[in-house]
This record gives sequence, C-alpha cells and structure tokens, in this order.
Amino acid sequence: MNDTKQNARRALTLTTILTLFIAGGELLIAYDEYMPGMNFLDITNYVTSNKYIYFLLLIIGNMVLLPGAVLLYKENGISLKNEIYCKETLGKDIVTGFIALAVTEILGLLVSLTYKGRTELAFHGEKPDVELMIMWFIALGLVSGIVKEIFFRGLAKNFCAPVLGENTAFLLFNIMFAMLDWHNYGYSFVIGLVWIWAYKKTGHLIAPMIAHGGAGIISIFYFLIVS
Repeated sequence: MNDTKQNARRALTLTTILTLFIAGGELLIAYDEYMPGMNFLDITNYVTSNKYIYFLLLIIGNMVLLPGAVLLYKENGISLKNEIYCKETLGKDIVTGFIALAVTEILGLLVSLTYKGRTELAFHGEKPDVELMIMWFIALGLVSGIVKEIFFRGLAKNFCAPVLGENTAFLLFNIMFAMLDWHNYGYSFVIGLVWIWAYKKTGHLIAPMIAHGGAGIISIFYFLIVS
C-alpha cells in the first residue's frame, strides 16, 4: 500500500472511531432514558438531557483522537496552521464563515419545527448553571467547532480526496458527521454541506470553524431563552 492510500486509511480510521465512539455513547444515553410511550423525537431529546455527560463525551472523543490527526498532518509536511488560516485572505475567510453561520441558523429554525412532535414524555430542560455554560462553550464552541472540522473537513480533503476524489471524500465524511449527530434528524448532514461549501470557497478551515463554533455558542443563548 503506497503512502497516499495509507494516509487515507489512517484518516478514515480516525474519523470512523470518533464517529462510533460518540454516536455509540449517545445511543447508550438514549437507551438508558427510554420509557414506554416515547416517540422518536422524545428519545432523541434525551440524548442531550444530561449535558455534563454529553459534553464530556464530545470532549474526550475529540481530544483523545486529535493527536493522531495532528501527527498525520505533520508526517506529511502539511502545516495545520496554514490549513486553518492565511493572513492574506483572513478577512474574506471570516466573512465567508459568518455567511455560513447565518445559513446554518436559518436551517436550524426549520429543524426546530420538529420539536412540536414531541410528547409530554420528552425531556424539558432547566436553565444551566455557570459551570455547565462554561463546559457547553468548551464542548461545542471550541472542541466541536475546531477539532471536528479538522476531522470531518480537513482529513477528508487532505488525505482521502487524493484517493477517493474530493466530492466523494467530502460526502463520505459528511455522512459520518451526520451519523455522529444522528439525534438531530439529518440536520448535521445539511449544515455539513454548507460548511463544506465554506471550506471549498476559502480553502481554509477557519470558515467552517467559525460557522460550527458559532452555532454551538448560539445554542447556549437559545437554550437559555427556551428553558
């Protein structure tokens, strides 16, 4: 197996492990909270009911596997810093990131309509305390917003695209991205396409990182309002 195929295999393995670890943990959480009479919307609602456990799952999964991704970049002479941003295009890349964030939030409003299908058995959230909000910011704003983009967009383009083709690689990794967030009814797949667009448009991960991390941070304020 040549180096290109070996790199693709390593990138795919890392991202697959991340996907299965987090998605599996989410399934266990949902199973533990299941009660007779729940519909699918109720069940998915419970995946994030214990946000401490959910955020810890995200943080551990991403941070444990991150060194493997960083090593893959380093061994192939790819500067992760340059992959994330370029000083010459930083302004345009940031603007693109915020455009992608705006589209993400518009799509999120459409997904929120599905909440009406939940029954009285669904979890009804409580206002988070300061400690939880800090953990929320770290898990969704930083870890998911930055590290997930390195896995699901960066590894796809830099290591799997040379073997599978860019569009196929992005699609495959975006399917895994949606599997990891199976409890949001395919929303992650759709916004993943938006973030792929932002990445391809700019050539730098800073754009989808802004959209991804920004969406995580906005979710904190949304939860505060609706709870």
